[in-house]
Amino acid sequence: MRADAVKQKTGFGRIIGKVLLYFFTFLLVILIGLVGAVAMIDLGPSPAVRDLFVVTVTQTSAGGFLASMFLDEATIAEIIEKNSVAGSDEITDGDNVVIGGGDENYDLDKIEVFDVTGPTYKGKMMVVNDPSRVFVGSIPDYTVERGNTVQEIVAMYDGVAGVNGGGFEDIAGRGKGATPLGLVISQGEWLNGYAGQGYYHVVGFNQEDKLVVGYMTGARAKELGLRDAVAFGPALIINGEPVEVTGSGGGLNPRTALGQRADGAVLILVIDGRQPNSLGASFLDIIEIMQEYGAVNCGNLDGGTSSNMVYNNEVITNCCSLYGPRDLPTAIVVK
Repeated sequence: MRADAVKQKTGFGRIIGKVLLYFFTFLLVILIGLVGAVAMIDLGPSPAVRDLFVVTVTQTSAGGFLASMFLDEATIAEIIEKNSVAGSDEITDGDNVVIGGGDENYDLDKIEVFDVTGPTYKGKMMVVNDPSRVFVGSIPDYTVERGNTVQEIVAMYDGVAGVNGGGFEDIAGRGKGATPLGLVISQGEWLNGYAGQGYYHVVGFNQEDKLVVGYMTGARAKELGLRDAVAFGPALIINGEPVEVTGSGGGLNPRTALGQRADGAVLILVIDGRQPNSLGASFLDIIEIMQEYGAVNCGNLDGGTSSNMVYNNEVITNCCSLYGPRDLPTAIVVK
């Protein structure tokens, strides 16, 4: 090999080596900065900031380890207990809901979308006047490798709108969205879960198009005659009364919730999160938003990177995932 060719090859190798050195040095600096920031939050002088950080990251599939980098399990459990939504055995009964509100001129065809903003969040509230149009959409087969996006599930049913639905298997935030967790009932068909004594946090509708929210067995769900339901929680408003929320109320995250007004209109809320212009909302924020829009019953749906709203075949919220909207097994669809 000629001397100039060897020299050129050696020079090129040095350039590549320097680039790689700079790159890995940059990654190391970022990593050290991240660890330092977490240490400052977990061990710093502000318990309020620490608690908010802990309850926020522990609600994520992939980021929970950040809380345990400098805090033991007992401390984390204590923080979560002090900043949570109180559990309830009560189930919504629908007695405070009259479809159409007794108004003969009530417009059942009306769908409205409103911008929702707060100190730490922004999002969309969809109001669907006719609750019979809202149901659970599902992928046809839970044994496939991947689920579908909200947009794809809405399209399967020729729907006009939709949001993400219930929980699904998501180990370390890498779930492929094909395996639902808990109860799934779609248009009267029981698709997942047990009709026996197993308990589920349920969000769904009965045959009278009234929102049903609560902690119940599959047998109880059968007794209530649910036409559509998914498993997730917690319940946020039950029979006109908000549940008790302590501390920061679950941290700031992207969230999806389903509510109903006294006139039967369905309130579908999606909050963007984990973004510079929208950190996210707490459960207390969700309750306050829902009450502002007149909700008498409300349940929390899956959130985080799953939170996503579609309207007229367009995604109208901002998913926090770098890879775009997630694949899911279920969605709340508006036909």
